[in-house]
Amino acid sequence: MRLRTEQRHDDLVETAFSLDDVPGILWTPTIPAAATTPSPLVLLGHPGDLSRMHPRLLARARSCVAAGFAAATLELPGTGERPRHPDADRARADLRRAVRAGEPVPDVVVDRLVLPLVEQAAPEWRAALDALLARPDLRGPVAWSGGIISLGVRMAVVEPRIAAAVLFAGSYVPRAIVEEARTVTVPLLVLLQWDDEGNDRQQALGLFEALGSREKTLHANTGGHTGVPAFEGDDAARFFTRHLRPAPEVSGQPTSLGDRPVTRRNTSANAPGLR
Repeated sequence: MRLRTEQRHDDLVETAFSLDDVPGILWTPTIPAAATTPSPLVLLGHPGDLSRMHPRLLARARSCVAAGFAAATLELPGTGERPRHPDADRARADLRRAVRAGEPVPDVVVDRLVLPLVEQAAPEWRAALDALLARPDLRGPVAWSGGIISLGVRMAVVEPRIAAAVLFAGSYVPRAIVEEARTVTVPLLVLLQWDDEGNDRQQALGLFEALGSREKTLHANTGGHTGVPAFEGDDAARFFTRHLRPAPEVSGQPTSLGDRPVTRRNTSANAPGLR
């Protein structure tokens, strides 16, 4: 891992790095955790293009650091300063044409757009995790947060260091990933924007049903793709704290909701959110 730049903010340190020419960013507390105890790590997913997504990623990283975690992200294949993937660009154009026409998006289009990205990105994120956890100020367990839900599902399946995941139901999902979701076992918090015009709600609900985790929670809020309520950030922080910094068990007293799937639909006003 090659460090590129370091920028100090009041509340965190932002370190840009590259790993085999893949750009990434690490956010850590201003006081090095190694001086006290290493920080658990949250991997921040996103839809692509770190430069465009930086303000939102920085806000999410600040929430993580405030809760006692470090955060990191990696540029996706075919986005940002990485070489374009022409077939993915064509598939994206085909998807947008179908959505604009009010037509179903063909499975083959979703597969062309999503599956090659997942196949390339998951090993890159795992390699980044190897490099990041070699630092003395970072440690496992690790959590996944947001981004392309198919990549989040794949990482939850193949990466044993991921102990919990927050997934954003805001993108089309190949049928192969839905089948893969049945093998997910880590605790999950899934966020769904009920009125997301670019998301197939029934497909998102079907994916939630397919997820194999015994502990999974669905938070559904009214509003569009970027209208995730601000309070969901607080819920996500509590979720990460519960699974990355588990409280000591009290004999005879449950410490969580256990193994029951939980759903909640909220109809309060939306605020700038987490995407």
